[in-house]
Amino acid sequence: MPKFGQRSMRRLKGVDARLVSVLKGVVKDYDITILEGMRTKDRQKELMAKGASKTMKSKHIEGKAVDCAPYPLPNWEDVNEFIFMAGRICQEADRLGVPIRWGGDWDRDDRTSDNKFNDYVHFEVYDK
Repeated sequence: MPKFGQRSMRRLKGVDARLVSVLKGVVKDYDITILEGMRTKDRQKELMAKGASKTMKSKHIEGKAVDCAPYPLPNWEDVNEFIFMAGRICQEADRLGVPIRWGGDWDRDDRTSDNKFNDYVHFEVYDK
C-alpha cells in the first residue's frame, strides 16, 4: 500500500486541510509524490522569471495548491500519466466534496485542448 514519504509530508505543511485530505485518500491506493506545496512570494517570483508560473496570485502562496506527480516519477512527456493521476485526484475530491481545479483543465470544462497554459502537476482548492 503506497503512502507519502517524509519529503512529501513536509511539502504538505501549511496546505489547506481539504486538499491534504484528498491527496491522503488518493495515496492509499495510487502512489503520488508532492513536488511543492506552500510557496513564498520570492519563490513565486523565481518561478515566474523561469516561465514555470504565469501569476503572482498563485494559490500556492495561500496554501491552497500543490504540485504532485505519479511516483516513481514518470516520463514527463507522457501526458497520459498525468491525466490518469488527475482523474484519480478529481474523483477523490468529488467523493469528499472538495472543490478543486486541475492545471490541465483550468476552466473545468473537461477538455484539456483549450488551455493556454498546461500545468499538469497543479491542483488547487477552487473556492468560487
